[in-house]
Amino acid sequence: MAQMWAGRFKKQLDSKINDFNSSLSFDCRMYAEDIEGSKAHVRMLGECGIISKDDSVKIVECLNDIKADIKIGKIEFSGSAAEDIHMFIEEELTARIGDTGKRLHTARSRNDQVALDIRLYLRKEINELKHGLKGIITVLTNLSERHLKTVMPGYTHLQRAQPITFAHHLMAYAQMFLRDIERLSDTYKRMNYCPLGSGALAGSTFPIDREKTSNLLKFNAPTANSIDGVSDRDFCIELSGAISIIMTHLSRFSEEIILWCSWEFKFIDLDDAYATGSSIMPQKKNPDIAELVRGKAARIFGNNMALLAIIKGLPLAYNKDMQEDKEAIFDSIDNAKLCIESFIPMLSTMRVLEGNMRNAAVKGFINATDCADYLVKKGMAFRDAYKITGELVALCISRDFGLEDLAISEYKNFSELFDDDIYHAVNLETCVFKRNSQGGPSPERVLEQIEQTREILKDVL
Repeated sequence: MAQMWAGRFKKQLDSKINDFNSSLSFDCRMYAEDIEGSKAHVRMLGECGIISKDDSVKIVECLNDIKADIKIGKIEFSGSAAEDIHMFIEEELTARIGDTGKRLHTARSRNDQVALDIRLYLRKEINELKHGLKGIITVLTNLSERHLKTVMPGYTHLQRAQPITFAHHLMAYAQMFLRDIERLSDTYKRMNYCPLGSGALAGSTFPIDREKTSNLLKFNAPTANSIDGVSDRDFCIELSGAISIIMTHLSRFSEEIILWCSWEFKFIDLDDAYATGSSIMPQKKNPDIAELVRGKAARIFGNNMALLAIIKGLPLAYNKDMQEDKEAIFDSIDNAKLCIESFIPMLSTMRVLEGNMRNAAVKGFINATDCADYLVKKGMAFRDAYKITGELVALCISRDFGLEDLAISEYKNFSELFDDDIYHAVNLETCVFKRNSQGGPSPERVLEQIEQTREILKDVL
């Protein structure tokens, strides 16, 4: 089949170069968006009198038939000589309704067509990503509600630091994923402008109505500048960046799950359906799902860098390099969705080993700050209280004791301000439940976080 530019050229494109040039193998996933864009365009052409209304109706009906046939597998992309999904649809249309189909591309370029298709496609994918994140946050809030009083050590520098609850820790990730949803929503807002009607770069001499096509396709408005309309890929880069941050959060969470599964921590036990074994060591239960999520984050970061590198040196307006944007952003979306879909059941089915969490909290002197605060509340300057508590900890370490194991007489050797109520002050539950400042780990405050998060989720999608 002759290329659409055959009038200018005397030779067919070399077959190997045609394969190199083709994007149909990966942009075919945008067939529904390409058809919807074409339907809006041709309706506008008919209403503006650029083509007859009868031709407009006939083209729309045929496009609907093509979409239905692709959906049920009656039409296949493999083996087609079409360069891309845009030409594939147009050639199929022309094969079915002849010359009428050739009128579809009036007042349009593939440059504004592809810019439109990818915006339409990514809009849909953003909503799916948001839906997936909503699923993760829902699991986190449900888990947190069950573990409002499950004491565990909080860490800094991966060293036991202060007592918190498992619910408090999980809700920190919920906040991260809420911000990810906000970033996706912001990207959607900036993406939601219609490039159709920009033409190759300089608009059209036909009396087109860009507002009409924009409204039909549910955009906020047409893009303001026709050159920017076809050359802008900021939204791909921005979405890739937002996905990279999502994967950063999933990777951090995966790292903790991997640690928590280890015998050195043993805070959780993954369900057998979400762990794997070893080919040689029969005792092994490996957190491969979490490890793979952590690994895929690096792949997605690479896609983000690739998009930046593709665009950074391009002059305006359209350049063939921009064909490379799709594989990168499609791969990031596909893998992020796969990670999210795998993470949700892994989290919801894991077993929380509450006793191990509390035992770890007991052994780490994570109530030392509360001991110092006790002295401060009795009137001692904080730095003096800090020094005395450090000396108490050193004494406990030398005897393999905890602060709660020291006799009151030994406390008084360091300060007469100590009294029997010190044992209540350094009790782990007291340490956690009295941390009642906003955003803190007390059950009341974490429950507030859960309720606020659930309220926010009501407005997502």
